Amino acid sequence: MIQSRPPETTALDIPGPVPTERPQGPRCIRQRILASVLLLAGCEGPQSALVPAGVDAQALHLLFTTMLGGAIVLWLLMNGFIYWFSHRHPAAFSEIAARWLIVLGGVVTPAIMVGALLVWGLTLLPDQRIAGNGLRIRVHGEQWWWRVAYQPPGTSGPIISANEIRLPAGRRTEFILTSDRVIHSFWIPALGGKMDMFPGRETRMSLQPETPGRYRGQCAEFCGASHAWMAFEAVVMPPEEFDAWLKAEAKDARPPQQDSARKGQQIFRREGCGACHTLRGTEAVAQVGPDLTHIGNRHSIGAGRLGATLDDIALWVRHTGDLKPEVHMPAFPHLEPAELRDLASYLKGLK
Repeated sequence: MIQSRPPETTALDIPGPVPTERPQGPRCIRQRILASVLLLAGCEGPQSALVPAGVDAQALHLLFTTMLGGAIVLWLLMNGFIYWFSHRHPAAFSEIAARWLIVLGGVVTPAIMVGALLVWGLTLLPDQRIAGNGLRIRVHGEQWWWRVAYQPPGTSGPIISANEIRLPAGRRTEFILTSDRVIHSFWIPALGGKMDMFPGRETRMSLQPETPGRYRGQCAEFCGASHAWMAFEAVVMPPEEFDAWLKAEAKDARPPQQDSARKGQQIFRREGCGACHTLRGTEAVAQVGPDLTHIGNRHSIGAGRLGATLDDIALWVRHTGDLKPEVHMPAFPHLEPAELRDLASYLKGLK
């Protein structure tokens, strides 16, 4: 009996993965448009350097766009040369012509363009370091929060705050920057460039915001476990509103106005919060942690970690270390919900 043999198989007959079809036509175009829109959405927001709100940020934005344009022009020229000589003029060159092409196209032209952009960019730097119009703000980087001291001209002493910086629109303000233990970097992208803060050394910069609003500042130098949570609010105000705010900020803490706030004041004293914090006008004068004299006026707590609602304050007090790893402030999980609410009412009323 003759048995038939199965047909021999080759590598071409072995089934493999079915190639996926790339999207074509209108579907492909829609996907690309959607991806572009999602990418452009990252250009907005209170922490975007691409939406300048001050003179210094506008100068840096111009520097960025000009250098980006120069890089695009250089890229087009170089790739244009490659396309021309590989597709339009593929004939062989003499050795002398090839050398001149490399020297002029690959060395001289890029060096002139990059050098011109560098020289022009360096001319912008002195404007970022000029002194302000009188107001000075000393910012000291802690772990992980910001100690802020306003020094208006003609005043006897500084006005202390924390984790929020307010600036008058249209005026140039000088910053004196210092640090504690590690290097930090002070940066408000929408208002200007960044400046590093070194332990034992003062660095200076100035900003002139123009557009009133709320912007986000951030430490731009890795400084430890809670680096990502070391932020602050930068509030730009019309000059007359800023002057009124600064005058109110210099006053002592307001006594509690409600029963719950009065109970919270007693909890504040009982738990020893005054051993770390200052409340001007009270017996709490410690300087280990942030000054809480007018914490009720701030837009965030915990150096930008949470908002400033009653629930946020209660959550922060109860779960400090969970919300901000390795922070020095201890948590108070033993407080009852009603006690946390009363303490939050007291702190929120400090305006």
